[in-house]
Amino acid sequence: MNKFQNYALGQWISGTQSAHELFNAVTGESLGFAGSDGIDFKAMCTFARERGGPALRAMTFHERGRMLKALAMYLLEQKEHYYALSWATGATRADSWVDIEGGIGNLFAYASLRRQFPNETYCYDGEPVKLSKLNTFMGHHICVPKEGVAVHINAFNFPVWGMLEKIAVNWLAGVPAIVKPATVTCYLTEAVVRDCIRSGFLPEGALQLICGSAGDLLNHLENQDVVTFTGSASTGKLLKAHPRILQESIPFNMEADSLNACVLGPDVEPADAEFTLFIKEVVREMTTKAGQKCTAVRRIIVPENRIESVKDALVARLKTTSMGDPRLKEVRMGSLAGVTQHNEVILKIKELQTEQEVIYENINFELLGTQVKPNAFMAPTLMYNAKPFEQQLCHAVEAFGPVSTLMPYKTLADAIQLCKMGKGSLVSSIVTYNNQHARQFAIGAACMHGRILILNRDCAGESTGHGSPMP
Repeated sequence: MNKFQNYALGQWISGTQSAHELFNAVTGESLGFAGSDGIDFKAMCTFARERGGPALRAMTFHERGRMLKALAMYLLEQKEHYYALSWATGATRADSWVDIEGGIGNLFAYASLRRQFPNETYCYDGEPVKLSKLNTFMGHHICVPKEGVAVHINAFNFPVWGMLEKIAVNWLAGVPAIVKPATVTCYLTEAVVRDCIRSGFLPEGALQLICGSAGDLLNHLENQDVVTFTGSASTGKLLKAHPRILQESIPFNMEADSLNACVLGPDVEPADAEFTLFIKEVVREMTTKAGQKCTAVRRIIVPENRIESVKDALVARLKTTSMGDPRLKEVRMGSLAGVTQHNEVILKIKELQTEQEVIYENINFELLGTQVKPNAFMAPTLMYNAKPFEQQLCHAVEAFGPVSTLMPYKTLADAIQLCKMGKGSLVSSIVTYNNQHARQFAIGAACMHGRILILNRDCAGESTGHGSPMP
């Protein structure tokens, strides 16, 4: 029986009881068990603060940055091992590239930031402030590392990238981490953590891992600690309201449901290059990682006189999506991360159907591959909301799979307002060849979005696309 272990107090530890069984999302076969019973979470926090923290704080920014670079290079050498595990999450090679090499790329990116900091254990914030006439007395702000631990509670969709994008930040800042990946895909996170420890580049206590339940971990946090959470809004709100978080005023950073939008500019005709770009971008965002991306397009917002042409083009392209064993080159889309995730998406679709209709689905899909079981697979699903200002579930309910809703707008101002009804999204895009439209949209929608992509025929060749974050 394979057991996926926790890394705590400088050693690998298996849960003692009630371990959670993990399954291959593609074949349904058992992968092993993960649990955290018997782990002393208070001791983990103390170990991080007393062993990992001092060691990291003793390093300068340049030393921490070089540590990140060395680790990134080491992990990159092991990448094929991660790819060999990643397919069990339902991810194709292209999907896994985003997770694995994209995650390692975060280490490289933050390693390069060391050049923007002094070769010191602290950094200055701004210029000195003169406080006396003869300049014999002045003030200067400095930034120093927190003396706590960063607790990262991560989602199931990116078991590598989700961890590395966060720990790169806290390590450069001189803070140790305790990582709690989603248990359903923790086996891939565990493999990367094993290599992180094996590399020898990290001080003892800089990284600890919980593959099973987080238990009473939050009960032992203090005011110098920080918590980051990626996952559903409902779970995030519960954690954010934890008595210890409130009592100690612990910083809590939450990335939850994001109803990202892609807007077709009012200037775009079906024969234009931008129309084709729009269709490709939406379909790519619906099908990459089987739609299990925080940045996936959930709302497709188009001029009301383009609804039929966009619908026909999207359906035609979605029909060509090949599904099955993600190891096969001809497979475009793999499965969801598991049966539980599949069932959750179905429930969300049913909730959305109380206000809008499904205009494309394929319940009789064919799967490529000989060992594939359909339990966690779902074909792309396109919905239509004719009255998005009145029927507003599409702006609040996220079906975390290959699901998106098409909706019309009358004016660009209306499109901007629809985007903002998501009440804060990671990203929105506009596809237009009209600079004035692009400007109006960017300025109008910016307050509710972390990132805005402007896409047209001139920049498409080098564009990183709707879903790619800034480094």
